[in-house]
Amino acid sequence: MRPFPAATLVLFLYSMIISQLHFTTSKPLGFSLKLIPRDSPESPLYPGNLTQFERIERLVQFSKAKAKLVTLLSTLNATKYDPNFIIPLAIDSYYYIGKITIGTPPKDVLLMIDTGGGLIWTQCAPCINCFPQLYPIYDSQASSSFKTLPCDHPLCQGERSIFQCVNGVCIYSVHYGGAGPTNGVAALESFFFPDDKAGHQIVTIGDLMFGCSYDNRNFEHFNGVISGILGLNLSPDSLFGQLSPIVDSVFSYCIVPFSQGLTSPAILGFGDNIPLPSGNVVTTPYYTVPGTYYYYLHLRDISIGFQRLGFPPETFEFINGGFFIDSGAPLTNLATNTGNGINVYQVVMNALQNHYDSFHLERMTGVTPYGLQLCYRNRAGFRQFPSLSFNLPGGDYIVDAKYVNIAFDAEGYFCVAIIPGEGQSILGIMHQQNVRIIYSAALGAIQFYEADCSNDRI
Repeated sequence: MRPFPAATLVLFLYSMIISQLHFTTSKPLGFSLKLIPRDSPESPLYPGNLTQFERIERLVQFSKAKAKLVTLLSTLNATKYDPNFIIPLAIDSYYYIGKITIGTPPKDVLLMIDTGGGLIWTQCAPCINCFPQLYPIYDSQASSSFKTLPCDHPLCQGERSIFQCVNGVCIYSVHYGGAGPTNGVAALESFFFPDDKAGHQIVTIGDLMFGCSYDNRNFEHFNGVISGILGLNLSPDSLFGQLSPIVDSVFSYCIVPFSQGLTSPAILGFGDNIPLPSGNVVTTPYYTVPGTYYYYLHLRDISIGFQRLGFPPETFEFINGGFFIDSGAPLTNLATNTGNGINVYQVVMNALQNHYDSFHLERMTGVTPYGLQLCYRNRAGFRQFPSLSFNLPGGDYIVDAKYVNIAFDAEGYFCVAIIPGEGQSILGIMHQQNVRIIYSAALGAIQFYEADCSNDRI
């Protein structure tokens, strides 16, 4: 039997899942989540008054962990699913958490948001092994709306299943590279989300698929606060995968500039709770490959300022490592060893070095902060910082010049905010500041435009 194309399979599974969901309103228009930066005083993960050095150190550490995990994923068999699968998540690498309410009676949980992750899961009582969390652990036995996912569900049986039926129960065991596993029962439950455009009312989504995790190990990075994960990738068990045919197949966020100290929340909006596009909107298609659910983009070339670097057209194809956008990766990673033998990172850094050297800026030599490899002393009045552009079908994704670098103003220097990757290249969240990014399943595309993200409200 000829295997389903990836897109056909995903759409088929979406249709099977959506038939089980129901809303308390006849036509849910949309809803929003307030995403709290983990370094914000609003966040239960707030680590205190971090210095800028400490913030950047965390960014680099998290980004390197994400890159290593992506490389690990690339070695997996992409055509055969296994119940002991790995989901792309860098533990403790995401800046934002969302407060979700689930169950009947409703209980609050704090979930780490990840556009690279799939399964939605939270810890469940009774536990075999559970890590400390801020809110009481969700008790499935105390919720009248909880039900287990039946073993005849398309995600729990057959060649394309991502869960496993054992003794009549649909279960999972998910590993996260250096953390996990989380083991539990695939289930259905009522979830509650704020509806910003309905006067802060609540949208109730019944029978949403999620993971009830009762055995969780090596999650110390959650710092005694987080309850689990909320995935937003293209997997059929992610929140986006389950809701896309219902909430206009779209979600969006707009990242407030880091220069504001990570104190302003971002808003994750679904459906009609996304602002109408303004300005020059670029639409570029994404694609998937079997066994992965990242938002891969057809990157053609990279530009520094107005200078195209002239990469061969096949450099960023998936067979050579690929290029994708991921809000779970703090810093942009550029591959040092693509499948066609190109060191993308070095080419880009050489171009940036040539630019700054042409203005005779003083380069910092020796040990640079946190492994950032291209740093220069500030010069009074210098403003010739170049933009960084990713040349895509439909238009260029332009990183404004003021967000290409990390400025250490008190110390008197700046560093280029790019780190070396291994096989893949990743557009990280630091280079998504003040850009409205819209993920549209209906279009099979990502849309983006420059915006003032501090104006987002919930």
